[in-house]
Amino acid sequence: MKDSYKPTIMIDLDGVLNNYTKFEKDNIPEMKKGTKKFLEKLSEDYELILFTTRNMKISVKWLIDNDIDKYFKDATNIKLPAYIYLDDRAIQFNGSYENILKAIKEFKVYWK
Repeated sequence: MKDSYKPTIMIDLDGVLNNYTKFEKDNIPEMKKGTKKFLEKLSEDYELILFTTRNMKISVKWLIDNDIDKYFKDATNIKLPAYIYLDDRAIQFNGSYENILKAIKEFKVYWK
């Protein structure tokens, strides 16, 4: 019997699930190509939580409108304990403050 525990992955909305290029308060860009298939596959082994600083009602409606709400356990703007945080603006800490300072100065989001 397969273990029912699934590690949690918190997934950012803008720039990860959609074609984000700039913030528009009441408009969430269209879903990225391949998002639904990616979430379907990921949800087989992980519990997914949407993490966004956007208005929660607008964000959840976007999930529903794109028929991907079924892959998410929850949606929040609070950083909850998770196995992985998937975000387009993240830098992984590697133990070296010197390397991190350099990475911060050189950081560019992939869509710019």
